[in-house]
Amino acid sequence: MARSTASAGTDSPATLLGPTALGLGGAAAAGLCPWLTFGLIPVMLIGGALAVVFGLTGIHYALRGIGRLWTAATGAVLGTIGFAYPFVLFLAFFR
Repeated sequence: MARSTASAGTDSPATLLGPTALGLGGAAAAGLCPWLTFGLIPVMLIGGALAVVFGLTGIHYALRGIGRLWTAATGAVLGTIGFAYPFVLFLAFFR
């Protein structure tokens, strides 16, 4: 008899939330390089916000045993840094 084709808990799409957050957070944090900052502002804002959302959701699922905690947490932190940096930068320009 053939094996069951039922999906396991590790086959969930939630397992990719951490790596997705890490990739988006890394792209958003790349804007911290001085020669890339102004060219990557849209990536920093959009990618950083998505990295925070995916990272926090990935942490939620990782605490329940689906996915990796460190990738989700690192992606959320990098996304927060990348998302907040343009606001800090423009606040310094307009003061």
